[in-house]
Amino acid sequence: MTTVITTSLENKLNQIIANIRNLPTPPIVFEQIQKVINDPNTSVSDVARILSEDPAMSVKVLKLTNSAFYGLSREVDSVKHAVMIIGLEAVKNLVLSASVLNMFKANDSNREYHERFWRHSLAAAFGARIIAKRFKNGRAFNPDPAFSSGLIHDIGKMVFCCFMPREHQMILDYKKNYPEITEIEAEVAVLGFNHAQLGRQLAIAWKLPARMADGIGYHHSPELPNGSDNFAYLLNLADSMALICFPVEDVEMSEDAIYPATLSFFEMDKNEVASIKATLLEEYMKAETFMKIAGLG
Repeated sequence: MTTVITTSLENKLNQIIANIRNLPTPPIVFEQIQKVINDPNTSVSDVARILSEDPAMSVKVLKLTNSAFYGLSREVDSVKHAVMIIGLEAVKNLVLSASVLNMFKANDSNREYHERFWRHSLAAAFGARIIAKRFKNGRAFNPDPAFSSGLIHDIGKMVFCCFMPREHQMILDYKKNYPEITEIEAEVAVLGFNHAQLGRQLAIAWKLPARMADGIGYHHSPELPNGSDNFAYLLNLADSMALICFPVEDVEMSEDAIYPATLSFFEMDKNEVASIKATLLEEYMKAETFMKIAGLG
């Protein structure tokens, strides 16, 4: 299923986003951190000062820094120390990840869907981080934005679930009535657009980097022209590896079903796929802290 994003479709999606009441946006602390990190004169103290103005976010960043995710040999006891140890880019992406996990809260009617969604999203995030580190020894993709991009690659689905419940149920019903089609085809049949396209416009509205936005928008069709600087290929493979390792409901995927264009881009053979699969199964055990933030732990 192709994911061509035209100007008319962008306008339609922007209108949908504008019309959704109470649609969350990343907290001010994220916008402030993005600005200072893009300033070449930024210091560790600048970032620590901004984080200190949001105590709840500071606690989350410290918890994630001290979690098995980073595997540090000693405990980090201050935000300033965290920035010094893991770096500015890593802190920015931890803030983004924690913010998104906190923005979309489950209620009694969709709790089960939320749990499935975030577990898959976390698996894709860990997969993206693993692949980024391995591909060209980490020189092509930074593992930190790779992780946060993987975490929100399907964020359009969460908008359907939380803010377009009627349309979301229509998509589920359509898929049930036509089990031979993909979920993305069901979305297009019902709405005229898909979750990847909506996710891209949401990322743009949130002022996320263009590379990340187009990675989200084209992660089902990475071979199409886009501005993701190959992030779309990374997210396509991470999404596939997450489904291979942790099937979602009736969606099972084998190594043979990985997108051929993606395998060609990464120049991967079956042994490399098996190695990434084994690493992801092991690394996912480190997701406990993220699950607690998402209310799954």
